[in-house]
Amino acid sequence: MRALKQARKLIEKKPESPAAQALSSLVVALESETPFALQTLYQLDYDNFELALDLLKEWRLDRYYSSKVRLLDLSVQVEAMREDDKARAAALPPKAPPAVAAAATPAAPAVKA
Repeated sequence: MRALKQARKLIEKKPESPAAQALSSLVVALESETPFALQTLYQLDYDNFELALDLLKEWRLDRYYSSKVRLLDLSVQVEAMREDDKARAAALPPKAPPAVAAAATPAAPAVKA
C-alpha cells in the first residue's frame, strides 16, 4: 500500500497543489464510484502521474480484498443461520409418521340413516 500512503502524505503536505487536488479527486471518485476526468491525470508531472497509476492499481487490489472480506462475512452469516436452523429443528418434538398419527386419532362414529 505504498502508493496510498504516498498520496496521503502528498495531500497532507501540500493540499492546495494541483497534484494533491487531482489525487484527492481521484480517491473521492474511486470511493464514491463517480466519474473522474482522465485528462486531470495527464496534467500531472510524470512522477505524480505514475503515483496516480499506482494508486489505481492498489485501489483495485484493495477492492478485491474487500470483496473477499465481504464474501467471508456473508459466508459466516449463512453458516450461523444454518446452525440456528439445526438447533431449532433439534428442539422441536419429533413428528409422528402419518400412519401412526392416523391410528392415534379416533375414528368418527358412523351415522346410520
